[in-house]
Amino acid sequence: MASVVKIFSGSASRTLAEKIAESYGKPLGKEIVEFFADGEFQPSYEETLRGNDVFIIQSTNAPSDNLMELLLMIDAARRASAKQVVAVIPYFGFARQDRKDKPRVSIGAKLIANLLMAAGVNRIITMDLHADQIQGFFDVPVDHMYASAIFVPYLKKLSLSNLVMASPDTGGTRRAGAYAKFLNSELVICYKQRIKANEIDRMTLIGDVKDKDVVLVDDIIDTAGSITRAGSMIMEKGAKSVRAMCTHAVFSCKAHDRIANSVFEEVIVSDTIPLDKECPKVTVLTSSKLFADVIQRVHNHASISSHFEFSTIL
Repeated sequence: MASVVKIFSGSASRTLAEKIAESYGKPLGKEIVEFFADGEFQPSYEETLRGNDVFIIQSTNAPSDNLMELLLMIDAARRASAKQVVAVIPYFGFARQDRKDKPRVSIGAKLIANLLMAAGVNRIITMDLHADQIQGFFDVPVDHMYASAIFVPYLKKLSLSNLVMASPDTGGTRRAGAYAKFLNSELVICYKQRIKANEIDRMTLIGDVKDKDVVLVDDIIDTAGSITRAGSMIMEKGAKSVRAMCTHAVFSCKAHDRIANSVFEEVIVSDTIPLDKECPKVTVLTSSKLFADVIQRVHNHASISSHFEFSTIL
């Protein structure tokens, strides 16, 4: 008897999960979360999972309850005799803790990988990991998707005649360089020096942006301090226009206000993390069709290599 696909959502990704289920062509599965007086909670599936391929959609952005809910849902599905439990994690939280960058700290991304596997996950589907090597932290298959599949068509529709791709820091040079190569545009780099996390000491620009339409590309916008400062510097150097583009709109602290008051024409983001409030400069592109297609291919044991045309030059 062939297994059936059942798609469920955690609390953090309900809107995106509904879009993914709609694109896939079936409703979300039924589950509830029971809360106790002390704040403890318990997810519960309200339909049979036995012998089914279960896909659980949940980003692990803050608060950490989102991660805990995902772990409990994986464990519950495994104990309910699901044939396969796949965690669809549009935004993989703790990904910036991918190494020991100073003594006596945790490698958080590896710890999260261990927790997911201990819970019983059979496969991971995610998008634009902060560090590609995180795939190697897992002993199960990881389908690492790229938001370029939704960003590149949008950039082409803008028809920017003097397009220049930019990286807000040296760490993102490879990503921005891949876009520049794919779109046959020039590349500039913002070089920044930090005195501590989320606080920049100096920033300089490497490359020419005069009379150019610049797009700053990054995987995450957190406080928006770095990227808005980079945008201002680019405009001061004579750029015609500047935009920002990121996969994961974390948008913490004063990010919304900084973006609203920035020089950006627009900030293009995906919907891997739901926005807690609207901002007129932010354009949200949905990743739902991409995830729905990958879910279908995984269920049918079909190749997903067609989604990696862009990544081959990364």
